Amino acid sequence: MLKKVLIANRGEIAVRIIRACRELGILTVAVYSEVDKEALHTQLADEAVCIGPAEAKESYLNITNILSACVLTGADGIHPGFGFLSENPRFAKMCTECNIKFIGPDYESIELMGNKAKAREIMKEAGVPVVPGYEGIVENADHALKISNEIGYPVMIKASAGGGGRGIRVVREKSELKLAYDTARAEAKACFGDDTIYIEKFIEKPRHIEFQILADDYGNVIHLCERECSMQRNNQKVLEEAPSTFLTKELREEMGEIAKKAAKAVNYKNAGTIEFLVDKNCGYYFMEMNTRIQVEHPITEMITGIDLVKEQLKIASKMTLDITQEDIKISGHAIECRINAEDTKNNFRPCPGKIEELCMPGGMGVRLDSAIYCGYKIPHNYDSMIGKLITYAKTREEAIAKMKRSLGEFAIGGVITNIDFQYWLIQQEDFLKGEYDTSFLAEKMVNKNA
Repeated sequence: MLKKVLIANRGEIAVRIIRACRELGILTVAVYSEVDKEALHTQLADEAVCIGPAEAKESYLNITNILSACVLTGADGIHPGFGFLSENPRFAKMCTECNIKFIGPDYESIELMGNKAKAREIMKEAGVPVVPGYEGIVENADHALKISNEIGYPVMIKASAGGGGRGIRVVREKSELKLAYDTARAEAKACFGDDTIYIEKFIEKPRHIEFQILADDYGNVIHLCERECSMQRNNQKVLEEAPSTFLTKELREEMGEIAKKAAKAVNYKNAGTIEFLVDKNCGYYFMEMNTRIQVEHPITEMITGIDLVKEQLKIASKMTLDITQEDIKISGHAIECRINAEDTKNNFRPCPGKIEELCMPGGMGVRLDSAIYCGYKIPHNYDSMIGKLITYAKTREEAIAKMKRSLGEFAIGGVITNIDFQYWLIQQEDFLKGEYDTSFLAEKMVNKNA
């Protein structure tokens, strides 16, 4: 087992990892930027090291400083969490070269799956269904126009190195293509330092369904069923639930086996997620693979009883998976609401500031993954998510009732949050019926604001 782990992240995911390490008897090292000196993860870890100024590129994205902190403290592993350097193959490779265990997949797998165009080719060769599209990199706007005319509109222009909804544009007719191509490239360059683009058919009103994967160093690969992630705004997830109300038992088993096939195609190790688009006729298509722990991992933990972060640590310690596919049983239903410091009435503008009052929900079947406390100052330098509220019950209806009750109890004073928005969302009729897709929120917001 690893003896000391440095967490190359911040916020609730850093706290989550520290707690898992402590339960396994592993010492922890927190890293923090100057603005995060009083953050909860620095207080919970056994050691804490400042790695730079507030700007992420000078701290949480500073590979040299993070590796130096690891060597300085004698940590033998690094957990990257999600975001920041979690899917950076260069960072993973440098960890290996420094004889530090990167708690995630091999850098080769990250590299292969990080390039969406290459990932698509690999999946197609492995017999994993992919969205119809162009097999290769788009050279320029004229090339994009030619490809789109051949595929047929609507099409989706996507950044090859993209993720998190960045560098994506939907084009419904020929006249929109050049502007969409140029803006997608510019956004991709700004966000990922890579402006290569690919094009695929746009699936109208799909479900976004992902399968959780665990794989060890000895060829054992299992899936832990699916998460429904269709409740999105601007390609960013807002609320997730597990299991999906859309999948039949047969389709779940079929897609789960395909997800395992996808992971094996890149010799995947550790925790990862295979993301699919599912159309109204139950046709499913590989979208991408996230080579890290996901924000929404707690809902899978709730319905399976498996601690995913602990499994990551065990796999990284060269232990064999002691869970088989036959062991995975869905029990109950879980829902996660992402709690953000943002003004939903002002185009979801981030609202950093000091938390003056705080009342957190609790009770049976209620889980809050967060790093906030009364008096905490939410910095403006990072993502606006400040917590994840998860409810679990025997049935979906009970889980929704618990979420409604919990959101009603959750009070944060001093900053504006999306708690009221989430409270509104879970009471929408189509959500209550489980009849929604990725277009639901955009259409609902238009009507709400009309």
